[in-house]
Amino acid sequence: MQDRRRQPDAYFEGSGRYKEPKTGLMVVNVHAGDCYVSGSSEEIGATVLGSCISACIRDPLLKIGGMNHFLLPGEAASQNESARFGAFAMEQLINEILKRGGKRERLEVKIFGGGNVIASSALVGTKNINFVKQYLLREDMQIVAEHVGGKWPRKVRYQPNTGKAMVRVLQRDDDFVRVRREEEQYRTKIIKTEDDDVELF
Repeated sequence: MQDRRRQPDAYFEGSGRYKEPKTGLMVVNVHAGDCYVSGSSEEIGATVLGSCISACIRDPLLKIGGMNHFLLPGEAASQNESARFGAFAMEQLINEILKRGGKRERLEVKIFGGGNVIASSALVGTKNINFVKQYLLREDMQIVAEHVGGKWPRKVRYQPNTGKAMVRVLQRDDDFVRVRREEEQYRTKIIKTEDDDVELF
């Protein structure tokens, strides 16, 4: 007989969490490629975004939700290959919420990131924004809040239990350089994944 019980409320595919002395909250660092879901009032997801996108999705009735962090490969991959990375990140997050009892028709979405911080004529951040908006439109999922675009990185904290999101724009030169370097390294890594023909699905 199939087990239809709900999955545990917490899910995290990634690494890095610590207890914040000031708030007492468990902070989960969501890096590029990570996915985090929780229903705990004692946890908060945190990420730093340049060109990358983070979708924060939540079932407000169950107070369960989470966030992802993804970047499309861009110029070195075809449009379809590039979109696979974003679609995988979105489907992984949505499916983990649904496994925990969430209902697709109740989900609320907030999106962040998509700054054009990578030195390229391709406007990687803008392409990431366009992708996530088109994906959500196609899936008939409403965006209730967004903080996207521009040229600066952002630090985002999101508490799935309450749905509260806090954004701080990072305008210091060292933050800009660090975020751009990390995203260029991640972009190189996922382009190599395409070259090695590793399937995501």
